[in-house]
Amino acid sequence: MTYDLFIGDRLFSSWSMRGWLMLEKFGLPYKTQMIGLYSGTMAEDVKPLAPARLVPALRMPDGTVVGESLAMAETLAERHPDTGLWPADPAARATARWLCAEMVAGFTALRGECPMQLHHCWTGFEPSADTLRDLDRIETLWAHSRSVSGATSGPLFGDYSLADVFYTPVAARIIGYGLPVSDANRVYCLDLLSGLSVRQWRAMGLTVSYDPFPYALGLATQPWPVGSPVARVVDAGPSVNTTCPYSGDPVTDFLELDGRIWGFCNPFCRDKTAADPGAWPKFSAMVAGVNDS
Repeated sequence: MTYDLFIGDRLFSSWSMRGWLMLEKFGLPYKTQMIGLYSGTMAEDVKPLAPARLVPALRMPDGTVVGESLAMAETLAERHPDTGLWPADPAARATARWLCAEMVAGFTALRGECPMQLHHCWTGFEPSADTLRDLDRIETLWAHSRSVSGATSGPLFGDYSLADVFYTPVAARIIGYGLPVSDANRVYCLDLLSGLSVRQWRAMGLTVSYDPFPYALGLATQPWPVGSPVARVVDAGPSVNTTCPYSGDPVTDFLELDGRIWGFCNPFCRDKTAADPGAWPKFSAMVAGVNDS
């Protein structure tokens, strides 16, 4: 029952983030496979998925390929009706579908002018009138969702749903570009970005370096507002632990955090942890176990 999820670069591929959150947040089994959006290999990488040509794409256990995020969402909800991807209440469910469909089809100014990037926050960005109209429409839809669900804070429909999945990259744009929204909606955006799954997605994205950096604006930047302090990569141990907290394999790569050296089984495990140490429960539990002993 394991799905194959094909994604692009995590720092920039907003639709890939949506596909990943559909599976990760609702506990569905999957394996990820990377498509080279910025390496020039995308056309070759997607050939096995034809006629799908964009990310994300989902290959089901029987080999069926599903492209387009909304089709993936409906397929997963149909196959896993008890996981709560859509709200249980019929009115809320219909409204959530509406929001997701409008996200897919609309907000072209916001999406074109403010490409998602999770590395830092721009300062001094001035949105166009069209982008401001998109933001106003988004706030109208969020307010309508809360009027339907009765939720005054947190997920739009009380429990986390596909509506929150589809608007998480919007939250990243609002925070990343300092876009004007109400205080309550800024809190909602930060809530979405503060979830461990989103923090892990961003930390994995930070393991890749880009030169030149995509979508550079020539503006000053501020640190991303969500995450724990970055740890320092070091060349050698010895480390406190002898096995990787994720795989259980012997350690070969190291980072320093709070004066202690910790080991991992490969550079990816080390670098994703260094980017946001508090995003990884297995690492946090290992550190806490040593601190408590």
